[in-house]
Amino acid sequence: MDITYPIRINKYLRDMGLASRREADKLVESGLVFINGKRVESGTMVAEKDKVLVKGQAKEYIYLAYYKPRDLPTQDLPGKTSVITMFKDKGVYPIGRLDKSSEGLILLTNDGRFAKEVLSNSGKWEKEYVVAVKEPLRVGVVNIFKAGMDTEALGKLLPAKARIINNSRIQVILNEGKRHQIRVMFSELGYTINSLKRVRIGDIKVGDLKPGETRAISAKF
Repeated sequence: MDITYPIRINKYLRDMGLASRREADKLVESGLVFINGKRVESGTMVAEKDKVLVKGQAKEYIYLAYYKPRDLPTQDLPGKTSVITMFKDKGVYPIGRLDKSSEGLILLTNDGRFAKEVLSNSGKWEKEYVVAVKEPLRVGVVNIFKAGMDTEALGKLLPAKARIINNSRIQVILNEGKRHQIRVMFSELGYTINSLKRVRIGDIKVGDLKPGETRAISAKF
């Protein structure tokens, strides 16, 4: 999750998953929020290097691995069921997105710190996909991805690891997550994607989850 500094303290607490905006206002009014050791007032701005401390009862954080089925959108669409609407009552939200036509692993949480870490372009949180294409795969695709592909839609991409599984299936590992990146990469090389499945984020694997299932995970960051 990207945060633009400086940011109001109530919005900061909300975006970091520490409280709703209304709850954040109550925490500030109750004198339970401190920046660099000093109690803050309503409207106080937070700088990027500030140390924010919230005293009182700790929030219970939730971390889930979810297998998003194909044809289910991640983000809210008017009148449509989505990952966001399905988990709204649990108070968790998806970290990033997986396009409607893709399937596989999505992480869900109410912890903004964890979300920000996963969304960083850190090698620790590389994302692994298995892609099936209509046309026969050429051996040179692996080297094109490894070199960092130049695309018309997304510009220069970071190097990506790839391994051809068979004539029509390939494993791809990314250290960045630009919108529709996998689909753009294959489209600009003349391939038609039949299926796209995300199987791993960092050291968290989809494992034996079936479409629509979740399991609890532990956050390490």
